[in-house]
Amino acid sequence: MKGRLMNMSFKSMILAVTLVAVAFSGIACAKEAKKEEKQAILITSFGTSMPSARKAIDNLVVAAKKAFPGAEVRLAFTSNIIRRKLAREGKKNVPPTPVMALAQLNDEGFATVGVMPTHIIPGAEYDEIKNVVEAWGELKGKYGIKDLRLGKTFLSSVEGCDEMAAILVKRFEKLAGKDTAVVLMGHGTPHHIANAMYSQLQVALNKVADGRFFIGTVENTPLIEDVVAALKKAGYKKTLVSPLMIVAGDHANNDMADKDDPESWYSILKKEGFAVETYIKGLGEDKNVTAAFVEHLKEMMK
Repeated sequence: MKGRLMNMSFKSMILAVTLVAVAFSGIACAKEAKKEEKQAILITSFGTSMPSARKAIDNLVVAAKKAFPGAEVRLAFTSNIIRRKLAREGKKNVPPTPVMALAQLNDEGFATVGVMPTHIIPGAEYDEIKNVVEAWGELKGKYGIKDLRLGKTFLSSVEGCDEMAAILVKRFEKLAGKDTAVVLMGHGTPHHIANAMYSQLQVALNKVADGRFFIGTVENTPLIEDVVAALKKAGYKKTLVSPLMIVAGDHANNDMADKDDPESWYSILKKEGFAVETYIKGLGEDKNVTAAFVEHLKEMMK
């Protein structure tokens, strides 16, 4: 207990120092903002440096603005590598980190802030966002946010997996024939129990899709080798490979679909004798995924 309190105090100190640093960097107002009942939604994404993939993120931001016309909706990227790359490329309006975004919202006087991650599972990346929200919650007075909330990921419960399974069946019903297996590439999260949510989603899909969907991950299990074995056991010859990710970024375009990379999923499946087609679009571009995201926002902000 004592260690936990010390850890939270340390987090609070770090956030307080960060807040001061951000304030002196020029985003702070000259006058201290009076905190009224102003609402804001902060959507957090790992981010992407690929213009074609950014559409999926922007789609969720636009949907949030339409659903909450009276709230300020902003975007933050959690990947410093992507943020720095965008800055080096001279891109304008590079999304801030979640800490910087919360500091600015606090400075502008927002009393209620909902932080909504765009992650599929509550893994390591989600834990980082959760740590920021919990640490910021320790700040009181003028440096604190009166009502700070954290939304859930898509696959955070059995019900969430059932909902996503229904969305995926609808998403691919016209893209893949009944003789074609749909292979989904999840990101995965190393050494984290949340990776088990992919297995729960597989269970949900098996109930509603007659065993036509096969889930693998990049950074944990099931591996592509596990998917290949399952495909052969089921007797499929044709496959449609698509990302189980909000954004079809580097993993989708390179680890999944690169025809010149012998270690890509496309190449591995080809080598194993499967006919392979790819569908490189992030889930954030799907209208039903967007609708589910908005419902999660409403649940968080009610």
